[in-house]
Amino acid sequence: MASLIHDIEHKHFRETVARFVAEQITPAHDAWEDAGQWDRALFTEAGKNGLLGFAVPERFGGPGVDDFRYHAIVVEETARTGAAAEAIAFSLQNDVVLPYLVEMTDDDQKARWLPGVVSGDTVLGIAMTEPGAGSDLTGIRTTAVRDGDHYVVNGSKTFISNGRNGDLFVVAARTSPDKHRGLTLLVVDADTPGFERGRKLDKIGLHAQDTSELSFTDMRVPVANRLGEEGQGFYQLVHNLPQERLSLAVGAVAAAEGTFARTLDYVQERTAFGSPVSSFQNTRFVLAELATELDIARTFLDDCIAEHVAGELTAARAAKLKWWATELQVRTADRCLQLHGGYGYMREYPVARAFVDARIQTIYGGTTEIMKTIVAKDLGI
Repeated sequence: MASLIHDIEHKHFRETVARFVAEQITPAHDAWEDAGQWDRALFTEAGKNGLLGFAVPERFGGPGVDDFRYHAIVVEETARTGAAAEAIAFSLQNDVVLPYLVEMTDDDQKARWLPGVVSGDTVLGIAMTEPGAGSDLTGIRTTAVRDGDHYVVNGSKTFISNGRNGDLFVVAARTSPDKHRGLTLLVVDADTPGFERGRKLDKIGLHAQDTSELSFTDMRVPVANRLGEEGQGFYQLVHNLPQERLSLAVGAVAAAEGTFARTLDYVQERTAFGSPVSSFQNTRFVLAELATELDIARTFLDDCIAEHVAGELTAARAAKLKWWATELQVRTADRCLQLHGGYGYMREYPVARAFVDARIQTIYGGTTEIMKTIVAKDLGI
């Protein structure tokens, strides 16, 4: 079905992205899974193909296109193939971290940071989560103490995506004890003395995504690297969460659609008791249910994308979409794995990877429970 939210330019761009994924990601994905991280060449090639930094103004090396639909197409085409880790890397670069560097920076900061983001020479990350602070941003304990023209930063972060490949990180640090007005965002180069990469974490899924611990020991960060005013970090983080959650939903729906399509092919080829698995009533009912739920999810997602492009997507609606789409992704992977039988438990089958890759989706970016809390608050209860 033709999308009502895309025009001919988006259609042509989708063809470019699909070709890039087929040539640059699909042949290398297994090797990156085994290595535990994607190769840096992925981003430099993506930069050459115009897949990064859409919102970066032309005078800072970007296309100056403030249209989330292009972001969504990159994530969709990558996630649909089963390359979930690479989809997350693109989402981080374009959807999660880049807005901080475009919307909350002065011209000097833009000139220093943005050209490398567009070319893919600079890989971005965001360091919020700590061992004792996940969804609760007020629990952040990493400190930044002003010392002349620098902040002295001490603390640790965990579950940091792009933790190994990342060059530039937006770091949330506490500059005062005030829960909400005590957080400040600093942009930190990974080469800064005192910045250390810790363990690369051993996850059950997303093996090609380099998730790591980070630590900061008397790390001196120039005040010139601060985003906005001191003490505004909490509000800056909250402001960008709707787009982050929309991006996660984009990947969730596309990944679920890809898993469904591959399963549909499998059950028509696989036989049991002398008949195709697709001929059994249970198989037909499961796939009919999933097809319907995916149609609903796609319609909901497209509507939210249209709202976001128009500047009208609310935090509550983004929360509804995020929990619904990611829970559907998990449910789709689970039910499709069941239809594969024992083969579905083998990592050589894409459905097995889809199953473990999906599980984190209902946790990061705000757990399903946090999303429901946001929705309930919006209802006045």
